Amino acid sequence: MSVQPQPWPQPDPQIAAAVRAMYRGKREAPLAVQVRDRPGELFPDAAFADAFGRAGKPGWSPGRLALVTVLQKAANLTDRQAANEVRENLAWKYALGLRLEDPGFDHSVLSEFRARVVTHGLEEQALDLLLERLRELGLVDAGGSQRTDSTHIVAAVRDLNRLELAGESVRAALNALAAACPNWVDQALVVEDWSRRYADRIDTWRLPTSKAKQDALALHYAKDGYTLLHAVYAHGSPAWLRELPAVQSLRIVLVQNYTRTTAGNGHIRVKRRERTEDGGDGLPPGPIRLASPYDTDTRWSAKRETFWNGYKLHISETCHPQADGDRPARPNIITNVATTASTLPDTKALEPIHQSLQRRRLLPSRHYLDSGYPSADLIVSSTKTYGVALITPVLLDTSHQAKAGQGFAAHDFTIDWDNQQAICPTGRTSSTWNPVVQEGVPKTVVAFAALDCIPCPHKEQCTSSRKGRRLSLYPRELTEAIHTAHEQQQDGTWQRDYALRAGIEGTIRQATHTTGLRRARYRSLAKTHLDHTTSATALNLIRLHAWWNGRPLDRANHSHLARLQLSLAA
Repeated sequence: MSVQPQPWPQPDPQIAAAVRAMYRGKREAPLAVQVRDRPGELFPDAAFADAFGRAGKPGWSPGRLALVTVLQKAANLTDRQAANEVRENLAWKYALGLRLEDPGFDHSVLSEFRARVVTHGLEEQALDLLLERLRELGLVDAGGSQRTDSTHIVAAVRDLNRLELAGESVRAALNALAAACPNWVDQALVVEDWSRRYADRIDTWRLPTSKAKQDALALHYAKDGYTLLHAVYAHGSPAWLRELPAVQSLRIVLVQNYTRTTAGNGHIRVKRRERTEDGGDGLPPGPIRLASPYDTDTRWSAKRETFWNGYKLHISETCHPQADGDRPARPNIITNVATTASTLPDTKALEPIHQSLQRRRLLPSRHYLDSGYPSADLIVSSTKTYGVALITPVLLDTSHQAKAGQGFAAHDFTIDWDNQQAICPTGRTSSTWNPVVQEGVPKTVVAFAALDCIPCPHKEQCTSSRKGRRLSLYPRELTEAIHTAHEQQQDGTWQRDYALRAGIEGTIRQATHTTGLRRARYRSLAKTHLDHTTSATALNLIRLHAWWNGRPLDRANHSHLARLQLSLAA
């Protein structure tokens, strides 16, 4: 398929006349019509040309396919439904510049388009182009305020326990081998025996309930898996079979869930891995443990009461404080979406978010975050490197005094950095000052003498240790930044200002309800990220559509009972 970049054709006069007639007067034109009329050609073909060849059969315009994909997400349509809209919907034909009799394209073209975009690393191209156009229109710019929060994304695969994962990995490898090289499968394996055990999905039949039977079945899956790998890696087998993704996934699942030892008589013993207190022969940590043979990027994770298999999505948007009833000078625009592994802590995601915003020239001056994002180092480095002030609760003192809000917390002590000593609230001076490295972070451990702490009348408010009180301090610059932030948070003005962060929860609700991105549509991190950036682009257009027409973005849909409760409360 080849593409020769061309400017989009103007809307067909016949379609334009029909659209103008249908939406004459105060009737609000559809999103597709206003997108074409106001920002114009958002996605030029040249921006996607690298994903297509220069010779061969001409293909559909990639820029217009990008717009179809965005409109598809705005309406939460399947590929087949979106292709039907291109053929039948006058508003879509108007936006795409199609003739009335244009037959459109087969729905499979959208899948091929997404695959090419992912292969060439253009997942963020549509969002980048829209944000750049909004920069030109003065609707978004660097500086100001932005807010960020994360939510969980459920992967487009079935949830499997360890036993099901082992059996399904063998089944996936068998199916991949049978599809890639059926003659080899027929020669190397007894197809009837393998088909009897692995014809159907492992999770469709009832697994044994007793642990002994489950262990026996797990070892049976392991035996079949190792037998299959031994056949694949045999001298006479085609070498390329080893590179099949399903075969590689089977290898990883077996290594992560089983151990093999060789006895003195040469007998090989296979055993399930079990986590032990000392970590020996235990399961691998969550960030590298496979959860599905069909999507090797998805991971199991937990956050408070939520336990899911999938990814994590971080959404950043501009935010503008405004009085009730006032029309905002600018709409809130989503400036970045980051799709990460579900096991990645929020603190590790903040630096890449700032890098993406810097690349788009949309770094904020004030960044509103919840307490899961900042660390002592990030509070300082964000200001130094990017000029971004993190507006976030400081919860870095993990002592029981700080958590309980009673007694003497670390910030109650006076630190004399020049003389390398600390002074407690009762006036006692520390006895030792030792630079250390804790979990890879340089810190200073300050200790008070037991002779000062034990007879102190305030000991119960300070420490339960039989020895003296100890403090673990970050480097001076970080400690002073934390202390300053803590003092600011005691002010009611800061609390009212921080309330601006809460609006990101509504954005996440809008994203999950409008575009259906709570459950991933595609497998792999790259394809899921493309879906998220397309959804963010669609949400921005929906917000612009509401802002252009001077109406609220979302109206509360209360039930009759809720309305009665509100009226009684009033």
